[in-house]
Amino acid sequence: MSSIPALTSGVMGIQKGLDGLSRDAAQIASARQLQKESSADLAEPLTNLTLDKLQVAASAKVVKAASDTVGTLLDVLA
Repeated sequence: MSSIPALTSGVMGIQKGLDGLSRDAAQIASARQLQKESSADLAEPLTNLTLDKLQVAASAKVVKAASDTVGTLLDVLA
């Protein structure tokens, strides 16, 4: 893993978001498999899918910004 804190935080945020997406997808699939398709059972995992998607997107922007900054610093020092 990188020793650049912003890059590390971004990667950890992406991982956390992907873990959440996996968990929510499993909850949705199990609810459908057990014939519990009421909107109350699915509302929370469906909402969490959107939140996790936003977390992954935001964390990816952090990783890109950190990468661009390191690249700029290397260009200046070279």
